[in-house]
Amino acid sequence: MRKLFNLMFHRAVLTAMALFVQITFLIVIIIEFRHYFAFFYAGSIVLSIVAVVLIINSDMTSGYKIAWMIPIMLFPIFGGLFYIFFGGKKLSKRVRRKMNSVELKLKEALAEKGTTIDALESECSSAANQAKYIQDYAYSPPYNNTLTKYLPSGEAKFKVLKEELRKAKRYIFMEYFIIEEGKMWGEILEILEAKVAEGVDVRVMYDDVGCITKLPKGYDKLLESKGIKCAVFNPFAPVLSSRLNNRNHRKITVIDGHTGFTGGINLADEYINEYEKFGHWKDTAIMLKGEAAWSLSVMFLSLWDYVNEIDEDYSLFKPLREELQDFGDGYVQPFADNPLDEEPVGESVYLNLINRANKYVYITTPYLIIDTEMVVALSVAAKSGVDVKIVTPHIADKKIVHSMTRSYYPILLRNGIKIYEYTPGFIHAKSFVVDDEYGVVGTINMDYRSLYLHYECGVWLYKTSSVDDIKSDFLDTLKLCREYTLEDVEKTPIYKIVGRSVMRVLAPLM
Repeated sequence: MRKLFNLMFHRAVLTAMALFVQITFLIVIIIEFRHYFAFFYAGSIVLSIVAVVLIINSDMTSGYKIAWMIPIMLFPIFGGLFYIFFGGKKLSKRVRRKMNSVELKLKEALAEKGTTIDALESECSSAANQAKYIQDYAYSPPYNNTLTKYLPSGEAKFKVLKEELRKAKRYIFMEYFIIEEGKMWGEILEILEAKVAEGVDVRVMYDDVGCITKLPKGYDKLLESKGIKCAVFNPFAPVLSSRLNNRNHRKITVIDGHTGFTGGINLADEYINEYEKFGHWKDTAIMLKGEAAWSLSVMFLSLWDYVNEIDEDYSLFKPLREELQDFGDGYVQPFADNPLDEEPVGESVYLNLINRANKYVYITTPYLIIDTEMVVALSVAAKSGVDVKIVTPHIADKKIVHSMTRSYYPILLRNGIKIYEYTPGFIHAKSFVVDDEYGVVGTINMDYRSLYLHYECGVWLYKTSSVDDIKSDFLDTLKLCREYTLEDVEKTPIYKIVGRSVMRVLAPLM
């Protein structure tokens, strides 16, 4: 009875009930108004027409436009109103001022390193062009004096992360989509508490939706009571709003400004296979040691200040000169993607890599729900003789999303892309490796939410030793995969084909 009582009054359940009541109330009001007021009916039709016109003339991708236009045309009475509630991205003046302030501080703190771009230009103009795009539109420069270490599993990251946290002297910044009580977070929390006792500035930020079923209500206050500064990103209020779409999906740890981590691994036990959730959990991360870690510090601080509405002096957190080495093994460029600035940095980085590939493109992603531009880029690369291989999960974490992923298999396979499913379980890694020269490791899934709606981050790599490690891990992973072929597509039952086709139309809204 106690478990049932706790479940019934869990914040996630109460929030879902509140949203359901609001949606139901909205629909009932619309229906009643339609019966009693012809003008309301006509007004709703006009509103839906206006919404369609706005969508057509917006900067949305074609897939996102179609996904909204179809339900609006099918349900014109509800469609226009629901688009206003959930579809628009128009920022209030207050939010825009805050975002402009964040961008300005990012630019100031990460002033471009012209000498690094020049060195890269003399080595490879194609690589320099990619780096210039990231520098100009994500405000993050490339570095050539940073060492990188690719971590091919959650277990590997967990071990190295604990070692580096224990070395912290000035500050520890941690920002994660999911934190869940258990072995992984418990051991990390012990280290953080010890570091607080030593006088280290420890800050933790987590996404409220990501943790709504993982952490108890008021967990930020618990951390504050331990001396750990805590911020909750975009607290989940049970009110219908497009703000519900914008979540902080980043995973960042920075230590003293000279050591940083990012990748797909959250702080929960399934990521280290402490227990089996969807079979074996395959994930990856990357560690940076050197100047490039400073970009991760600035990413964290900019969002921390945005959430807390404060204005800190970032220079106080710069790494000490004696803690930095003057060498590296290639070029390293961390970058962030912000859903509110209308610039799809994550997708553009991916498209740049695909379009410039000469030999191969190897991709790992948990979700493959992509727009027309990405389908065309992958298809043209494969048709041009580039070896394009994509690894996705065999065991789904979300069955509907997995079905949508498989709905893209036929067109990709017919165009020469090779697709493999990770048979031991679920693959959560988000990585690219191209031509033995380029790599990306980060938090950005190949789906609409990651590419357009979430706060994300990643690390672009050029000629680092970690690029070879990413490739080796990909090839090792292939040995545990089953190739999905056109013969498999032909064996798919007709009801699944029809269902996936319908779901694919609405994929951008999922």
